[in-house]
Amino acid sequence: MPLYIPKDLPAFDLLKKEGIHIDIQDKRANAHEPVLKIGLLNLMPLKIETETDFIRILSKSELHIEVSLIRFNSHQSRNTPKEHLDQFYSDFSSVKEQSFDGFIITGAPIEHLPFEQVSYWKELKEVFEWSKTHVKSTLNICWAAQAGLYHFYNINKYELEQKKFGIFEHQVLNKSCPLLEGFEPTFNAPHSRHTEVRTEDINNCPEIELLSVSNQAGVFIVSANAGQQLFITGHAEYPLYRLDGEYRRDLSKGLEINAPVNYYKNNDSSLPPIETWGSHANLLFMNWLNHYVNK
Repeated sequence: MPLYIPKDLPAFDLLKKEGIHIDIQDKRANAHEPVLKIGLLNLMPLKIETETDFIRILSKSELHIEVSLIRFNSHQSRNTPKEHLDQFYSDFSSVKEQSFDGFIITGAPIEHLPFEQVSYWKELKEVFEWSKTHVKSTLNICWAAQAGLYHFYNINKYELEQKKFGIFEHQVLNKSCPLLEGFEPTFNAPHSRHTEVRTEDINNCPEIELLSVSNQAGVFIVSANAGQQLFITGHAEYPLYRLDGEYRRDLSKGLEINAPVNYYKNNDSSLPPIETWGSHANLLFMNWLNHYVNK
């Protein structure tokens, strides 16, 4: 089944070359099946990479999906051409009267800042509140997961002594949860972050449920309100070379950075990475679409 995006979006040609079934957004009106509306609030600086990552993994679904790219009008991106943003993105203020079947809020590399010092914190809080009445289910990813847990449940984030960077093993804590249907008891997922939320804080909040945790990476998936809000502290959407790109970027800037763990063959960064999380990442997003969005 097709996923609908604008034909001129860079992801269109790239994913077509990968053999992924993408269709032109204008054809949505001719779809014989209902089309699910997914909003992507993209807070990452390299927006083209990020939008492509999410479109790629959503395209694995057999459902008809239309993706809408959303930004904050108060925040000016310095890493994505203005022409791209003006052509393909809608300001949140222009879509907030709409309802969405699913909504994704990405991470952002601003973990060093207290939430209240983030330039778009007021707008993000508005989105969080809006999502309670206008979205069936919202995925809050990485920094957005920490921000959402702080906004809704006053759960703090904590600085890590060393960046949590690499591929980590996780445990399924609730085998009956639809989001984890078909999962093995343990599975891998990528993380790339400098802060964390703590397991004890999650477990001490009766309004939310910890669905998956890692002995090495800590909290991974948290659910609230029967999955209307989902908080994922890692990056299941990452393709094979995304962590490698982040590592090489930081090295080129002269930053102190260790190679991502459990990622390269033999943990040797001169060798290619090994893909160990893709099947469970696909399953995670398909379960979200099938059990939480398409209802």
